[in-house]
Amino acid sequence: MLFYIFKRLLLIIPTVIGIMFINFAVVQIIPGGPVEQMMSTLYHSDETGVISRLESGGGSETLQTADEGGYKGASGLEAELIAELSSYYGLDKPAPERFIRMLINYFSFNFGESFYRDQSVISLIADKMPVSISLGLWTSILIYFISIPLGIAKAMRDGTGFDLSTSTLITIGYAIPNFLFAIFLIIVFAGGEYFQWFPLRGLVSSNFDELSFWAKVKDYFHHLALPISAMVISGFAGLTLLTKNSFIDEISKQYVITARAKGLGEIQTLFRHVFRNAMLLIISSFPSVLVSLLFASSLLIEVIFSLDGLGLLGFESTVRHDYPVMFASLFFFSLLGLFLKLISDILYVFIDPRIDFEKRIG
Repeated sequence: MLFYIFKRLLLIIPTVIGIMFINFAVVQIIPGGPVEQMMSTLYHSDETGVISRLESGGGSETLQTADEGGYKGASGLEAELIAELSSYYGLDKPAPERFIRMLINYFSFNFGESFYRDQSVISLIADKMPVSISLGLWTSILIYFISIPLGIAKAMRDGTGFDLSTSTLITIGYAIPNFLFAIFLIIVFAGGEYFQWFPLRGLVSSNFDELSFWAKVKDYFHHLALPISAMVISGFAGLTLLTKNSFIDEISKQYVITARAKGLGEIQTLFRHVFRNAMLLIISSFPSVLVSLLFASSLLIEVIFSLDGLGLLGFESTVRHDYPVMFASLFFFSLLGLFLKLISDILYVFIDPRIDFEKRIG
């Protein structure tokens, strides 16, 4: 197993390089960028003095116009200024050179500075991390603690009233987008129309540092109650049905019928034989579930509840073409997903020792 882990760790390097290369190549063909945005801002702002110089006729011999093939928003800007902006953002070098330099910096965890925030990328990610970890971790724990027991119960009572009623509730929960349910929770429980039982903004209260330890714990979960509820209600449906189908598939197999014929009870058959085989498929979904909760699924929840996390940071950096933050977020989530996939493989062996990845890879 140790050899397999070592080999998988080595494979992470070319995998991350491939992911970064594809996304870097896509970004090169997308129109716009930080230089273009700054040129447009300079052109439409009298504060820079550019318009004054144009009106006085100064520097006309160095102007770059749209007719010369340049960016249209740069019409009327001095060529030296455009070159200076490109150099400032590190975009004056050829794309292959920039990509190689980016990889060297990223693998040494030097992510540089944000284009639009006076802050290093690593400090930005560290500032947003508590919000995303709080949302992703507690949501994942609740989803798994609800979905697995419920899925097993549905599999054991397949076709009964319990199965049908819970399936109806699961379908309704799955059909409601988490952001819509979040708005409903705010209206009802956060001072919208009815009750004001929960705070609306932030991860903790403004006087958090002054509270005692247990008061801090209470305040922390008090703020998380509504956003986590909104994410769980639409997140546990798929895993519940996956658990149910996995257990139903295993229960119908010959080894379960044989165990029952030998007089083994239902509970013993379930946990001694069915459980470890059915859980393999569920564990395999863990990396994608956690990464999506940390990044994609939490974006609208972060906006609605004013939680400034990695999802919102990644979205804003993509919209604004903040390349250091955008690629650093991608690098971080790629590494996280690959490591979580390795952990899920290790859990395979822990649940079912018969699995030997080293023999499978030769």
